[in-house]
Amino acid sequence: MSAHDHNPTGRALTSSAIAATVHCLTGCAIGEVLGMVIGTALGLHNAATLILSFVLAFVFGYSLTIRPVLAAGLPLARAFKVALAADTLSILTMEIVDNGVIVAVPGALDAGLFSLLFWGSLAFSLVVAFVVTVPVNRWLIGRGKGHAVMHEFH
Repeated sequence: MSAHDHNPTGRALTSSAIAATVHCLTGCAIGEVLGMVIGTALGLHNAATLILSFVLAFVFGYSLTIRPVLAAGLPLARAFKVALAADTLSILTMEIVDNGVIVAVPGALDAGLFSLLFWGSLAFSLVVAFVVTVPVNRWLIGRGKGHAVMHEFH
């Protein structure tokens, strides 16, 4: 890779940020949806459901980063450090926005699993979180942080 590939600018930077956010969204969405479904199905308190979703989003988000880093030959402890550096701010932003939107939609947390309100608000929250997180990832990558630390492992 050239130095330009490691420090993209302009459209390349935006493209890198979008790709990083799609990666983040994948892990966050798996964890978020799983947490919401488990919490709702078990009848957990809304706060417990949000916490479960938040934790699972980090677990799945980090897992999607750790897997290819481990495949590149790094030991688990180092792979975890790379995942922390690459994904923490992105996942945190996505989860704050995502959960904030769900809380803000009247009745969303109390809607059942077979409710359009439940699934619609969850989908809407992920879209809003994606839009808000792209500029965060663009800022991070532009400074050699966030997903920029992953370049050597691809």
